[in-house]
Amino acid sequence: MKITRLTTYRVPPRWMFLKIETDEGIVGWGEPVLEGRARTVEAAVQELSHYLVGQDPRNINDLWQVMYRGGFYRGGPVLMSAIAGIDQALWDILGKSLNVPVYQLLGGKLRDRMKTYCWVGGDRPAEVVDAIRLAQTRGFDTFKMNGTEEFGMVDTHAAVDRALEKFTEIRAAFGSGVDFGIDFHGRVSLPMAKVLLRELEPLRPLFVEEPVLAEHAEQYPRLAEHTAIPLAAGERMYSRYDFKRVLAGGGIAILQPDVSHAGGISECVRIASMAEAHDVALALHCPLGPLALAACLQVDFVSHNAVFQEQSMGIHYNRGADLLDYISNPEDFAVKDGFLSASTRPGLGVVMDEERIVEAAKNAPDWHNPVWRHPDGSVAEW
Repeated sequence: MKITRLTTYRVPPRWMFLKIETDEGIVGWGEPVLEGRARTVEAAVQELSHYLVGQDPRNINDLWQVMYRGGFYRGGPVLMSAIAGIDQALWDILGKSLNVPVYQLLGGKLRDRMKTYCWVGGDRPAEVVDAIRLAQTRGFDTFKMNGTEEFGMVDTHAAVDRALEKFTEIRAAFGSGVDFGIDFHGRVSLPMAKVLLRELEPLRPLFVEEPVLAEHAEQYPRLAEHTAIPLAAGERMYSRYDFKRVLAGGGIAILQPDVSHAGGISECVRIASMAEAHDVALALHCPLGPLALAACLQVDFVSHNAVFQEQSMGIHYNRGADLLDYISNPEDFAVKDGFLSASTRPGLGVVMDEERIVEAAKNAPDWHNPVWRHPDGSVAEW
């Protein structure tokens, strides 16, 4: 079997799908994208294609190493996102060629279903209680939301109170009947992270995500000593080497690599094992499309330390399309009691609606995150 062609499709709301074709008619799909930089990743995929066309797609380990090491410069969000989507598609081909799910090729599943959580609120969360009630009707009992809007390096008591208000409302409305994680989204500085973590502790969130930016990962141990809330991070780390430093430093309780940013299934399985060796949980980052989610689930089903799976059904970013709109087997992604079940379909287990994808790609938007500013005019973290 040989790879004959790679084709990319940028589609609403902010996703990109990759189709890898072979001379035996078996097709693999992956999701190589970096939100807001889809065209850049698309160019990287095409640059990497000269390593792939004419090669046997089943030699995944070798092809991964060639893509990673063959160009001398390596790592970073763009290159690793391109490799990630290609890697997903190669695993999809291998599974289809053997008529088994990818998780079977990774040693077999060690769980039958995976706990998921649902986003509520948006960049500026409001009316989260009503949003949680609506999500409960769709089978969810665990949630995540943004912790703050713009936040100054040293901010006011009023700003802290505004950040706490919605979480207090959630506990008042639901008690211990729901669980939720809080995403600081890198918007919070070290001084204010200490304040917010202390104030949030009585509300018992499941975790606080990106308590400070990944650039300041050396602060994770100091923050962990300051709070009992589990700290989570990883969406802006792109290889096992990035995670190696974080695990060595300590402080993080939950790693959150993204299977579409951190080198794909191959690399995230390695990262999951590294985390397990440090007694650190895994909660893969995935606010993206159906192929990204399907790839995450393959890793979840073979990783003993996987605890939660993010997914994007109804997420505030999804304007113009939602998670299940580009697939022909939405029933395989039905949430029951907060869990997604393991698919028995071969490969990634996703049947893509190629006709709809081709049509949607004709008018794909160029999504970019907003640029926020503080009251003094300086740029704020989004």
